[in-house]
Amino acid sequence: MSSQQYLVTSIKVEIDAPASLVWDVLIDLAQYPQWNPYTVKVESTLKMGEPVNLFLPNPAAPGELLHVIEHLAAFDRPTLLSWEMTPSAGNPDAARRDQVIEATGEASCTYYSTDLFLGPTAPVVMATHGEWVRMGFDAVARSLKVRAESLYQAARATQPG
Repeated sequence: MSSQQYLVTSIKVEIDAPASLVWDVLIDLAQYPQWNPYTVKVESTLKMGEPVNLFLPNPAAPGELLHVIEHLAAFDRPTLLSWEMTPSAGNPDAARRDQVIEATGEASCTYYSTDLFLGPTAPVVMATHGEWVRMGFDAVARSLKVRAESLYQAARATQPG
């Protein structure tokens, strides 16, 4: 079987907060249930190569969560947070999610994420889940913007001067 690749990309949002603050929101896994509508829970040490347990709302069974296990693939503060799924005997699927933060100023940045589906099951995964993933990533981007800007505005309001 030939190996194919399919890329899903979220919208790119402009965030009125420093890239370092947006990064801090992304790695504060305990707070995901408060702001992240797509990845509602994440458990990980955030150490390279170690598991990242992702919990997503199951579109086929409302009220249930899908548990996906990936592994940390990049931790480049404050620009790139990535995890990936490698094929195994029980699951031939392979993918890599990159979350990208690009500073555009001292107190502004952009954010987007991609998911690259790989391997022989990529066409089926893309056909059955690609749009759901894109919509979820768009929701994360919008929610991250709201969360980061809210935290930044609150921090600025408490600073003297």
